[in-house]
Amino acid sequence: MSKITAENRLPGDPDRAALIDQIIRVDQAGEYGAKRIYEGQLAVLGNTDAAPALKEMLAQEEEHLKRFNELMAERGTRPTALQPLWHVAGYAIGAATALLSKEAAMACTVAVEDVIGEHYREQAEQLGDDEKDLRETISIFREDELHHRDVSLAHGAREAPGYEALSAAVRTGTRVAIWLAKRF
Repeated sequence: MSKITAENRLPGDPDRAALIDQIIRVDQAGEYGAKRIYEGQLAVLGNTDAAPALKEMLAQEEEHLKRFNELMAERGTRPTALQPLWHVAGYAIGAATALLSKEAAMACTVAVEDVIGEHYREQAEQLGDDEKDLRETISIFREDELHHRDVSLAHGAREAPGYEALSAAVRTGTRVAIWLAKRF
């Protein structure tokens, strides 16, 4: 017997249609925010040895965003009402961490991608065989996000001043952004 999305939902859980809308909206918002973070980091670190890695990660985020934009159009999913906030906040977080240091920018990426990797894993587990293509897309993008984390670790993320505090703050902010995008 194949698993159907939301077939075992509990009272208060979104039905299948609401869950799919929520997943696409949150993921599109997250990819948009990630794009803006990398753009902010590149504005500061564009002439450093970190630039090639940041450009590669940005290009992947742009591909992810493009796919989620297509899914939104195909399925009639509305974007988050908070997109203007993501536009400003994502860029500001990227630029601010890059101004601290290259390592702080990389620490920001590690923290964001850790949370997103877990988030994408949870989403893939929620999707049934009736949403196999969406589940596969999310799983592939999850691997890209975990690769971004690993690249950032290789670029000295753990050497950032205040690494633990910075990481905790960015992880919390990322979780709050996910929570908000689910609701607004």
